[in-house]
Amino acid sequence: MNYIIAQTLSPAHFKRRFGIHQATLNQMIKALKPQRRPLPKPGAKPKLELEDRVLVALEYWREYRTYFHIGSSWGISESSVCRIVHWVEEQLLRSGRFRLPGKKHLVQGFGRPTVVVLDVTETPIERPKQRQRPFYSGKKKRHTLKCQVLINQHTGAVICLSFGKGSQHDFKLFQASGVQIHPETESLQDKGYQGIQTLHPNSRLPLKKPKGGTLSPADNAKNQALASERIGIEHVNRRFKIFRILAERYRNREHLTFAVSIKAQERQEATDLGGVRVKSPFR
Repeated sequence: MNYIIAQTLSPAHFKRRFGIHQATLNQMIKALKPQRRPLPKPGAKPKLELEDRVLVALEYWREYRTYFHIGSSWGISESSVCRIVHWVEEQLLRSGRFRLPGKKHLVQGFGRPTVVVLDVTETPIERPKQRQRPFYSGKKKRHTLKCQVLINQHTGAVICLSFGKGSQHDFKLFQASGVQIHPETESLQDKGYQGIQTLHPNSRLPLKKPKGGTLSPADNAKNQALASERIGIEHVNRRFKIFRILAERYRNREHLTFAVSIKAQERQEATDLGGVRVKSPFR
C-alpha cells in the first residue's frame, strides 16, 4: 500500500493500518523533508518516495514482520528495507520534533505536573547466549527488557522513559533511573514500588494485605480508588503495544528502538510521536 492509496483510507482504518493518525504522519514527513538529500541527475533513482519510506518504517514497527516480507510487499530488497527503517529512525531523532520532555520537566518550577503516575511494562526478547539470568523475569517467566513509563496524570502525556533488564525490581529500576520528582508533585504507583516513600514522601501506594489477614472494606475501597486514578498509564501501555515491535519478542540486536504513538489529552486530543533509542544490553 503506497502513500496515494493510504490517503484514501478513513481515519479509523488509517490508524488501524499504521498505528498513528494521519496528522502524525504529516508531521513525520515534514520533519524528514529537510534531511532528504537532493537526487543526483545521473544514476538510478530510488524506487520509493519519501512518503512511502515513512510508511515502510511504520509498517515495520506496527507489524514487526521480517525485512524480507516487507520488501516483498513493496517490491524492494530486504537490505533496502533495513536502510530505510534505520534512516527514518535516525533522522526523526535528529530532528528533535519527537523528543520527550525528559526528567528535568519533573523538577522545573514552571509547567511541572501536579500528579504523575509510574508503571513498568516488559518486552519479551530472545534468550541471550550469555548472561541469561539478569534478563529472566520471574513475573513473565521468560527473558525480557523492562521499560519504566512516567506520565502526567491529567494529560496522559509521557514525560520520560527508563530501561532495565527483566530481573530488575521495579523500585530498583526507579532508583537506577535517576528520576527526581518535585516534593509538591504527587506520584501514584503500584505495589512494585514499595519503599519509594523514603525517596519521595508525597507518594501513594496500594495498601498491602497483612500477613494471615484481610483488608477491611474501607482499605479495599481506597485501593480501588487509587487503581481508578492510575488507569491512565495502563491505557498508555496499551498504546505502546499497538506496535508489535514492543509487544512481541524483540529480535533485533544492535539497538532497541521505540517509535510509538503517544496520545495526550488536554481538553482536545492531540497525537504526538515519541522516539527513544537505547543501546543494546546484549553487547
